[in-house]
Parts: sequence; C-alpha cells; structure tokens
Amino acid sequence: MKSFAELILHLDQSNKTGDKVEVLMWFFDQALEEDKIWAIAIFFDKKPKRQVSTAQLRTWSQEKAGIPNWLFEECYQAVGDLAETISLLLPPPSHPEKISLNTWISILKALSGKNEEEKKLEIYSVWDKLGPMERFIFNKLITGGFRIGVSQGLVIKALSKHTGIPIAQLTHRLMGNWDPSQVSLEELLTPEEGAQEASKPYPFFLAHPLEESQTTTFYQDQWIAEWKWDGIRGQVIRRKQQSFVWSRGEELLSDKFPEILEFMEALPEGTVLDGEILAFQEGTPLPFSSIQTRIGRKNLSKKQLKDAPVAFISFDLLEWKGQDVRNMPLYQRKEILKNLQQQLHHPAFLFSESLTFASWEELAAKRTASRQVLAEGIMLKKKDSIYDTGRKRGNWWKWKIEPLTIDGVLLYAQKGHGRRADLYTDFTFAVWNGEALVPFAKAYSGLTDAELKEVDAFVKKHTKEKFGPVRTVKPELVFEIAFEGIQASPRHKSGIAVRFPRISRWRKDKLLSQANTIEDLKALLTSYG
Repeated sequence: MKSFAELILHLDQSNKTGDKVEVLMWFFDQALEEDKIWAIAIFFDKKPKRQVSTAQLRTWSQEKAGIPNWLFEECYQAVGDLAETISLLLPPPSHPEKISLNTWISILKALSGKNEEEKKLEIYSVWDKLGPMERFIFNKLITGGFRIGVSQGLVIKALSKHTGIPIAQLTHRLMGNWDPSQVSLEELLTPEEGAQEASKPYPFFLAHPLEESQTTTFYQDQWIAEWKWDGIRGQVIRRKQQSFVWSRGEELLSDKFPEILEFMEALPEGTVLDGEILAFQEGTPLPFSSIQTRIGRKNLSKKQLKDAPVAFISFDLLEWKGQDVRNMPLYQRKEILKNLQQQLHHPAFLFSESLTFASWEELAAKRTASRQVLAEGIMLKKKDSIYDTGRKRGNWWKWKIEPLTIDGVLLYAQKGHGRRADLYTDFTFAVWNGEALVPFAKAYSGLTDAELKEVDAFVKKHTKEKFGPVRTVKPELVFEIAFEGIQASPRHKSGIAVRFPRISRWRKDKLLSQANTIEDLKALLTSYG
C-alpha cells in the first residue's frame, strides 16, 4: 500500500509524460503480483464497489479525531477534498503496519456483509495502521472518487516496457469486462494462444484534429470524407451467437439499445463493427440529449424507446467472419460493410456514406453546414489506411466546426481536486436576464496556471456567500465560454443546456455590463439547436 501511495503522489505531482511512465515502471518492477493487478484495475476504473457513504466517513472521522462539525467543515473548505481532509485530521496511527494494496482491497470488499457499527470499527482499525498518505489513498478508494492524472495509454506503455508485451496486444487484453478479483495478472496478460473472449472489443482508432491549412498538403483523391456524428462511439460485436455493444469508454451498453441487438442477430458469426450510436428518427438524427435519456436507466419504458429510437451508423469493419481485417485497406473494409448493410436493410443499421467534393474549398463549405445535419464536422480518412490502435497521426483526421461562444460572468466558484485542491478552479458562469444574472454553464478548463492563480485570488478576496464548498463571487469577471452544442432544457434555470462547455479566454477587455444575455443564448438555440 505504501508503494501504491507513493506512486499516486508522484503521478499527481508530475506534469511530464516521461516521468509518469518511469514511476509507473518503478511500481510494476517492485510491487507484488496481486498489487499490480489491483493497481491496473484502479487505473482502468474497475474499483471495488462503494460500501461506506461519505456522510458515515465524515461522522466517524470527526469522532476519531475528537473535533466538532464546524471545525471539520472549516478544514474541509480549506483543503477542498474530503479524503485528504480526513487523512490530515486523524490522529497518528497507533499500530502502523506494512500491508499490501490487495489486503486493503479485500478489507473494503468484506465490508459489504457488515452492519454500520462493524463497518466503523473496521475503518477505525485501518486508520490506526496507515500513515497520512496511505490513509488518503484508502479514503479515496472508500468514497469512489479516485481521479488520477494519468491516462490508460501511459499505464499500458509502462506495463509494455515492464512485461515486454507489445502495446497493441496489451491494449486489447486490458479492454473488456475482466474482474481483478477473479483473474490473476498472468492470466490477464498472457491468455492461451488463440483464446479470445467473445465479448472483447478491439482498441479504438482515434483521429487527430485537423487545421484547415493542412489540407493543402493532401492529394484529394487519396481521401474519404464523411460526417463526424455527435453520438456515442461504439463497437458492436457478434461472436459465438452472442451480441455485445461496447462504448469507447469501455462500458457494456448492450441492454440499453434493443434496436441494435435486433439487427445484430442477423450479422454473420465473427463480425465486429465500429460506428456511432445516435438517436435517429424518420431518417434524421436527434440531439445528443435524446440518447442521454437512454443511458443510466435500469429499465427502458415504451415511451423512452418511442421518443428516442436509436440507430448504429457504421463506418468501419474490424472483424469479418471471425477474421481480424484491420490491416485490410479502408476502402475494401467499407465496401464489405456497405454490402452487409444493404443486405440486412434494417432501420437501426445505417452506413456512413462518403461525402462527394470536387475541391477542398467545397468540402470546407459542407463542413460549415455541419450543425444543420447535427454533425460536429467532417472526418477525413486515407483510403488505403489500416485500422490502427490509439491516436496515430497521418491517416485519420477530425475536422470539427468552430465552437459556439458566449461571454459569461463568473458567478460561483469551487475548489478543484488533486494538484488543484487548494485553488478555486471549477466555475459557474451566467448571462444577463434583464437586470439579473442567470447561470447557464459550468467549466473548469481553458485557463493557464497563472490565470487560475489570479482568478483564485479574486475569488478569495471577493467571496459574498458560502454554500458548503461553493462560493458566490462578486460578479465582475467576464469570460468567453466555448461549447459544441446547445439545446432547450427545462431542468436548467436558464432553460438552456450547452454541450462540452470550457473557458475559451478571459475577456479582460469587457465590462460586466457587456456580457451576453439570455436572448443571445436563445438566438443560438434558434439557429443551431
């Protein structure tokens, strides 16, 4: 556990990719086998199920530390992270022990069969054996709020250097629905030759952003252009007479989309398709919010199925009749895929048609009109490209439309996490509605470290009210907020929801009165919603 805590500390303090890979390799080189697999599982968001509520954890830590609620609250507001606050307030460990990460995970899992008093005593026992940093990590595991500043790709890169297994193979093996408590590290990383889980997807191939000036270096007849749809990227898999729908985030979504499962029954054995899941009705895509109503629901009602029917827009073929065809040229994969779609002729199974264009200028004009078909822009793919792994530059490009922007006023602020736990970095922005300011978006990315420190100082100096971790700020600072989409939303006070909001720039050149209005938002909604 101490080694894992040191690993997390180093990862959180470093901004350099090389340093993060080195410290990951250090951990894999000296950790116990059972600790390695749990560390990998945590990085791949396969944490043990939560057994203790944050309210219980707060109460127990206050009792253990012997402090009143008001003092705990003040400390929490100063630190900004519950797990870290608890680890700092607890008295020193009375019986420090060196115990493995695997053992602590086992203790957490065993809490499921205990009552509240038994859980409290077990947590007390753990706190008495761990130092502050290890307590912090343990508390994070309890609460489930474990966000680490390292990508899965970096973990795989370090693991590849540690094991000697190629990155592509490791990426494939670590995808899918594996359980760290049911499989050893050796079984996970070195499966039997030819063995493959029926449900396991392939690593997704990702595109790089394209600048318009880059097209001047491209030979036009070498490229396929198609819409970049705004949905859920996914793979549909038909193997061993079973159907599976995976999202790019490695969520198994099969039960959420019965329409897709229906056409999948007709797919040939050993077929894997890549594409986009969209809410689709009467030949037209619906806004992304429509498909969101299908996610997170245990049971889908007839109304939800009727109001937001979905379709799978397929754009690539990865496996065909049991054979991996990712090394086949793209134009050949697409030809097989189009014939398959035409043969099945199912309303939930669509094919991503290529866009015709006589010049890059003509394609740029089509890109400008992307929002009219509810697309995010255009994809450009080399006709003879293979289906690669990860984000490789050169063969696939995403040429997105410029984001929508609105100038908003900073209204609320909250502290961040990890390295930003002592800074106000999570903000809520508002627009004018008459003489009142109405919140319309939350954003936490887009400012430089220097700007964040400047805004943090402003928040601390101009706080008007406190609501738990949230601060109401004197309305004065204006920021340009960029976002990808906009739609009506009765759940929001403004009546409008924006998609993927982020801070584009700090408008120091604008006065408070010059921020945009709710009417400006509604005008965008009319044009693009």
